[in-house]
Amino acid sequence: MALARIAKLAIICLSGQASGMLSAVNTDSSDQQSNVTDATENSVEADAARTIATPDEIDAYRGLLTGTDWPTLAHAYGSAAEAPKMLAALIDREQSVRTRALDYLHNTLHHQSTLYEATVPAALYVAAILSDPRTTCTVDNNRRSFPGCMRAELLAWIASVANEVTDEAEALSQRYGFPLDDYPPAVGIQRIRPLLFSASLPYTEDTNRHVRKAALTACIPLLDDPRLHHHRRPLVPLVREVLGTSELWQHRERAIDALNAWGEDSSGLEGQRNPFLFCDSDLPADGSSAWLADPNSSEGYSDEPPF
Repeated sequence: MALARIAKLAIICLSGQASGMLSAVNTDSSDQQSNVTDATENSVEADAARTIATPDEIDAYRGLLTGTDWPTLAHAYGSAAEAPKMLAALIDREQSVRTRALDYLHNTLHHQSTLYEATVPAALYVAAILSDPRTTCTVDNNRRSFPGCMRAELLAWIASVANEVTDEAEALSQRYGFPLDDYPPAVGIQRIRPLLFSASLPYTEDTNRHVRKAALTACIPLLDDPRLHHHRRPLVPLVREVLGTSELWQHRERAIDALNAWGEDSSGLEGQRNPFLFCDSDLPADGSSAWLADPNSSEGYSDEPPF
């Protein structure tokens, strides 16, 4: 889907017209693929950092940030008045600035995997900038980071957000007496799942393996949306080939769980042999970790992957 169209849909969602507009979104995979703006996937980071967005793209980004009354929205620490500046920094030229912005995305707008009022428009903005070539730039790595470039990080963040409104999350909330229907941020994320899926889908076949894995882990929880169920089967081969054969057992487990939930064959895929054993050998050589529920959290490791 072209960036301008994503931005237009996002602004409509932010203005409170999401339910009507999303019902008109064409979520046919062939249509989405034909309308996706090609990004320069193999560009050198320096070139990506120097890339200047077109005036229309700049206006679209600005519209997403200025078209929302951020001070009236809450995040983990109160008012989200500073959100426009921090979100814009996700595609800043300086790596340290981008890294701080990513930390803000995780630890303020989605702290400890919680959905806040400000999480919804933030998710729309993240979806809108995925195709920007500047997202091929890197961020500072630590052992809690998703390996790869900013685009992989943003897709992993979408996955974490989407994971909070899955069928499993809804059933768990019901069991504890807190149905998602009574929580406006969860309802907001549920409404925009087709848009988030449309933005993430093109990268399931990206040439960058970290981006490819992150895109699949974003799509899987989004596909719990009944409007998107018909996209499950076309993604089965990629889930098996990309996640099912991953060096990380968390990815392999995710593939098995998804295929089983979709009624597809998961035979031949090998999950974690000993669920009580922490597998240091499964970690990437650089010491980073792609399986935290909150990749930038200081709370330690999660029992479940962030997807």
